[in-house]
Amino acid sequence: MQRSAKLYILFEHAAGYGIFKVEEFEEVSMLLPQLEAAVHDLGRFNSIVKIVGFCPFKSAVTALENVNAISEGILPEELQQFLDITIPKKKKSEWYSYHFPELVKIVPENYIFARLAKFIKNRKELTEQSLEGLEEITMDSGKAQAILNASKSSMGMDISEIDLLNIEMFAARVISLADYRKQLAEYLKSKMADVAPNLATLIGEQLTQGSLTNLAKYPASTVQILGAEKALFRALKTRGNTPKYGLLFHSTFIGRAGTKNKGRISRYLANKCSIASRIDCFAETQSQVFGEKLRQQVEDRLKFYETGEVPKKNIEVMKEAMEEFEQHISQKKRKKKRKAESIDNDQSNQVNEENNHESPKKKKKKSISNETVEDAAEVNGAAEEVDETPKKKKRRRRRMIRILVNYTR
Repeated sequence: MQRSAKLYILFEHAAGYGIFKVEEFEEVSMLLPQLEAAVHDLGRFNSIVKIVGFCPFKSAVTALENVNAISEGILPEELQQFLDITIPKKKKSEWYSYHFPELVKIVPENYIFARLAKFIKNRKELTEQSLEGLEEITMDSGKAQAILNASKSSMGMDISEIDLLNIEMFAARVISLADYRKQLAEYLKSKMADVAPNLATLIGEQLTQGSLTNLAKYPASTVQILGAEKALFRALKTRGNTPKYGLLFHSTFIGRAGTKNKGRISRYLANKCSIASRIDCFAETQSQVFGEKLRQQVEDRLKFYETGEVPKKNIEVMKEAMEEFEQHISQKKRKKKRKAESIDNDQSNQVNEENNHESPKKKKKKSISNETVEDAAEVNGAAEEVDETPKKKKRRRRRMIRILVNYTR
């Protein structure tokens, strides 16, 4: 009797695809008529083969397309997705360990292991020149030297080029996903620091989900069971115990609390989360002062449950938080004034420099204009003198004529 736990069977039907897992299989008596008769017994067949999943076709058109693709030897996309979801995959560490089994013991981290597998590829090609690359990945000269020594005396089997290509592609995919996860974590951290800094400092960035306005409207009892709605309604239907926490279970405070105090600390933490979300939602200026104070209150409450040390009252803590918040606002205003003054000084200096560069040109223009004005005045004066001589002569003639007329009379 040989157990083949990793043997799966794909069953193609007009209604869809089915995957079965073979639990037990006897190769010696495979062709016996008794075994063939036992297969028709439903009870015995269920003990040997179990269904894992079934993917029905959405319409007759999709069924016809899948049948034609399989008959032509083409793997349909729906079948590929169904196989990827249903059948468990082999880990890259297990896959590459057939070739280099000592690497997992030296570097157990998945991300560094994937980078090393992509860098090493065939362990037989490792030389002293590749020691620098190993040190860059592991950030440890001792581990790099241990990997190099292990590659020379490894017990692993040889690997084909096709398997190396697949392992390299798989490792590159794992590395890209890990880098993308880091980028998302950094983006979420920066975004939460701008949107909800108090809530982020209290319980972290990854536990905050949904709209901040809706979260601020929820009471503490609703915040406590967020993420456990199905368990709540199931408990209400069956009249059982309601859940004590939902997403807050992933917080470090609940993990550090004892079994008796998990419900109490989750209720207290939900209360502080509702306060922090309301401050972040309706405050005009954002700061982390209230979040730090609320986090310290939860820490003090944990100490109270463990040692019995009485924590500070909420009124005293909020007064301290308000004082620190006012100081924080005053510091921000001072920084803004300094920035504005520095910007104004820079602008004024730039304007002065521009005026200094443009001033000699303007003076030259003025001097030229004054000279032209003086020349024009001289010309006009000469013209007036020229014009004045005939006018005087005319006036004299008129006077002489008048005198003569008066004399004759």
